[in-house]
Amino acid sequence: MFKYFLKRLGYMFLAVLVISAITFGLLQLAPGNYLETQRLLEKTMTDATVSEQMKEAWEKFYDLDKPAIYRYGKFLVNAVQGKFGPSYKYPTQNIEDIIARTLPISARLALMAIAVALVVGIPLGIIAAIRQNRILDRIVMFVSMLGSSIPAYVLAVLLSWALGVALHLLPVIGWGAPVNYVLPVVALALGPIGTVTKYTRSTLVETLNQEYIKVARAKGGSFFQVTFKHALRNSLIPLITVVGPMAASLTVGTVFVENMFAIPGLGQYYASAAINRDYPMVMATTVIFALLVMGMNLLVDFIHAFLDPRVKKSLTQKGG
Repeated sequence: MFKYFLKRLGYMFLAVLVISAITFGLLQLAPGNYLETQRLLEKTMTDATVSEQMKEAWEKFYDLDKPAIYRYGKFLVNAVQGKFGPSYKYPTQNIEDIIARTLPISARLALMAIAVALVVGIPLGIIAAIRQNRILDRIVMFVSMLGSSIPAYVLAVLLSWALGVALHLLPVIGWGAPVNYVLPVVALALGPIGTVTKYTRSTLVETLNQEYIKVARAKGGSFFQVTFKHALRNSLIPLITVVGPMAASLTVGTVFVENMFAIPGLGQYYASAAINRDYPMVMATTVIFALLVMGMNLLVDFIHAFLDPRVKKSLTQKGG
């Protein structure tokens, strides 16, 4: 397992290196820069307000007067130390401080959405599996398919209009109070609810058709014992492989939802950086999000191996 862990860390390092190189290259090829973008977005910034001396000082401060390969190498050296320096838009703040302040907010949103998905999706999946190929199963699967196929930002718009604008039940903007969590968490959770429901149903149906379940029934086991004590317990173990990456992808996917509800998470900074051509912020957040997704996948592998000895044996063979 230790060899497998080291091998995965090596793959993660190479993957992050490739992702950062591709991101840096694409940013260099993108038209325009931060100052030009600000002229378009902020009417107060014109050629008259930004002198040549200011431009030169700005470029020198961010090493824009140096070759691209030098700037990329400097980024890698600093990133290994957990340092990303100031961004274009927030020159008085280091990006690592912004990430430390905002990433927990995005992670909290994602974890709350996952919790809602599990609490709702697992019971729905059990109901669909027990009532397989009946009307209730079809209704549950249709609703779950509908929920997982609609993007979170579309659901956020619909929920904001229905529950916020039309009925005035919930606030559509703001952060801090518990009531502010409802709309963004529900918008983020509906897709995962559909995924968890479908996965729970499929694994439980497969488990219910296994030989040991049929033997348990033949020995006189009750419906509750066979379904919940034997079948469900074994069916939920593979669900871990879905929940871990889902949590990471949700943290990344809060970008649009955070912007719509004015939530001060990392996603909002990432979207703002992309619009404003704030390249240092884009580079840093891209690397952080990539590490988050790959780290969650690695964690899921180890948890799965701990719960299932067959997986541990397979990973040990790969590590060798």
